[in-house]
Amino acid sequence: MRMWNSFSTDAREGITSEVITFPGGNGDQIHAYVTQPTSPGPRPGIVVAHHMPGWDEFTREFSDRLARHGYTVISPNLYERYGHGTPDDIAAKVRGEGGVPDDTVVADLAAAREWLLAQPASNGKVGIIGPCSGGRHALLTASRVPGFDAVVDLWGGGVIMGPDELSPARPVSPLDYTADLNTPLLGIFGNDDRYPTPELVDQHEAELKRLGKDYEFHRYDGASHGFFYYHTPMYRPEAAMDAWGKVFTFFDDKLGG
Repeated sequence: MRMWNSFSTDAREGITSEVITFPGGNGDQIHAYVTQPTSPGPRPGIVVAHHMPGWDEFTREFSDRLARHGYTVISPNLYERYGHGTPDDIAAKVRGEGGVPDDTVVADLAAAREWLLAQPASNGKVGIIGPCSGGRHALLTASRVPGFDAVVDLWGGGVIMGPDELSPARPVSPLDYTADLNTPLLGIFGNDDRYPTPELVDQHEAELKRLGKDYEFHRYDGASHGFFYYHTPMYRPEAAMDAWGKVFTFFDDKLGG
């Protein structure tokens, strides 16, 4: 792998990107965005869990960035079963219906891992990452599904859920699965975030520490929820680029190349 802006200017490298369908949870055919280097490999894979605003253009550009750093990336449409339309319209429909059930999300993301491992260019290593609800989903999946080699939670809200926050779609707080997490975890958070608040991040860290888990958390002053989102007022470029460097370093260390 390489760090930001470290490529040689004479390197003839690129990426290919496309939307495919593949067997998701329960064997359902679902759409996914796949992007990967043009080089032959072998290389690691990364599953990208999209955020609450949906399977959107930001998610595709986020995935492209990972591919440009040497990974085969798949981002499944976790809202597939709610129909098709613009990302905003489908995300609104999902919110209106109470959100995607955790079991469905975990099944789709686990199927994406299997798809990556079946690719000829796979080196046998797969990580998972997501921002916002995708961070929660990435952590939840890595805790419930054995075999992921690295997980990155980007400010995932709802990792710690009180009884009043549980629902038929989200019946168990991801924190309750911490004992089952046997995957190295990187957490990235803004200290001005309200969901999760710094206090909730502290509680999560305390549980990880109590159970002797392999994790590292990094927190940024002056950054709130979604500080990677360059298309919103939440964007904090210096914090975002520092955090991207930590993501690249973490995946390089845990997944190899």
